[in-house]
Amino acid sequence: MSAVLPPDVVPPLSDWSSCDARQREALLCRPAQAEDAGVRTAARAIIDAVRRDGDAALERFTREFDGVSLRALEVDEVEFAAAERALDAAARDAMGVAIANVRRFHEAQELPRLDIETLPGVRCERLVVPIRAVGLYVPAGVAPLPSTAIMLAVPAQIAGCPVRVLATPPRADGNADPAVLHVARRCGVQRVFKLGGAQAIAALAYGTSSVPRVDKIFGPGSARVNVAKQIVATDPLGAAIDLPAGPSEVLVIADERARPDFVAADLLAQAEHSPDAQAMLVSDSRTLIERVRTEIAQQLATLSRAAIAQRSISTSRFVLVRDLDTAFEVSNAYAPEHLILQVSDARTHLQQVQAAGSVFVGPWSPEPIGDYCSGTNHVLPTNGAARAWSGLSLLDFTRRITVQELSSDGLRHLGPVASRLAALEGLDGHARAVDLRLSALGARGGS
Repeated sequence: MSAVLPPDVVPPLSDWSSCDARQREALLCRPAQAEDAGVRTAARAIIDAVRRDGDAALERFTREFDGVSLRALEVDEVEFAAAERALDAAARDAMGVAIANVRRFHEAQELPRLDIETLPGVRCERLVVPIRAVGLYVPAGVAPLPSTAIMLAVPAQIAGCPVRVLATPPRADGNADPAVLHVARRCGVQRVFKLGGAQAIAALAYGTSSVPRVDKIFGPGSARVNVAKQIVATDPLGAAIDLPAGPSEVLVIADERARPDFVAADLLAQAEHSPDAQAMLVSDSRTLIERVRTEIAQQLATLSRAAIAQRSISTSRFVLVRDLDTAFEVSNAYAPEHLILQVSDARTHLQQVQAAGSVFVGPWSPEPIGDYCSGTNHVLPTNGAARAWSGLSLLDFTRRITVQELSSDGLRHLGPVASRLAALEGLDGHARAVDLRLSALGARGGS
């Protein structure tokens, strides 16, 4: 067991009540992000090269960034078979449970067909149709993420997207991660490509001779991947994207009865993701905060990714508030990706949550359960985007198309209203499209 680190590796607490407006704003700021002008310039250059040189650029970037010369970009049946042999039964069973729970939760999100008459003879409908082609990006920077493959592939399959393409970086041996391939095959993904980084996003957005072009790209990634997603999403010739997703973050609200070891473990579970991940603790108990700080120093020394977690924890926040109502005000202002409620009667406080990606209620609901297997989706908005964005759901893989159909009687009822509103806006062409039909029916317009 590693030596216990001194508690001063963890930042001291900040008293919210003694902070002025500027200091409070600073407490709610995320750490400096990896994105800068250099990242954007690099992502743009990669995208331009892929659009210009296609597969040749993909092969070149794979050699440069992944250190691999691939025989083929696409995973073939031989590699799929080898992946199945590489996994033991326990691993397959665990992924099976996770897939089943994610499927169960996302199937419950299906929208019923909507078909109503707003007035006699005026029929309005909503059709739910799958997005034609989706690209699923599964990162593997520090470690492969089969859990992300589950979170993307399951709803895409339920939605019935006709074209489902997955991209994931190759390992040093030139193969894709076996667990990711197992999930892809089990969840009906038709094609898998060994591609990572901004080059994968470019290939999915614009297509190459090997990689099909998709309409929408899903999945988290590095700073360069996220910038690449933003670039292609603003290009009319590119592809839509799922949601703003940056470094992982968690905010824990805890009271004096919370277990310090549980709270510390929850904070470190996010801190070990990356140096720019953020962990925050908000509590009305000074004693609890100090015990958590000590516990973090003890647990941190035992982690295999201690160096990464320590860099993240160095930018963490420990905020003392006067009561739990203030704690929820702080949390809603921060809008965390993950919100953990380690307070007495935690469920009664759910009504106070106004902005969060996903909430974990009570002492027996650790955040990794949501990451892997509870059934909810772990692709969530970060960096404050939870104020307006929701986590990934089945609806993100569909389009909702509205339909209207009027009978002649329906137009007689509603046409004069539309004609009058068009006149108010000075759009006589709009009015004419209605009034010509009303004249044909022997009815009067509204203008």
